[in-house]
Amino acid sequence: MIPDDYEIELTLVRLVTDRGADKTVCPSEVARALGGPHPDGWGPLMQPVRRQAVRLMKQGRIAILRKGKVVADPDDFRGIYRLSLPRDADQGPGNTDSV
Repeated sequence: MIPDDYEIELTLVRLVTDRGADKTVCPSEVARALGGPHPDGWGPLMQPVRRQAVRLMKQGRIAILRKGKVVADPDDFRGIYRLSLPRDADQGPGNTDSV
């Protein structure tokens, strides 16, 4: 049975939070946590995990990174990516926190 979007969201946020600040999670870790160790179980979950990651980044709840940098547009990125908690510097031009 394929998990629903809510279950994917909960697992993704839990793994990223458990990993902690300045650490990343591979999206396949999220898929494996839901679908088990065999590729037939977790492989079909990769696209649903990506869709939830994009949605959560738009909400400011996680960050999607490529080559260690937050992607500029979560709707338009390619290749290998990682997931993390948002970082202070990721908050954009409105961030007025002092260092």
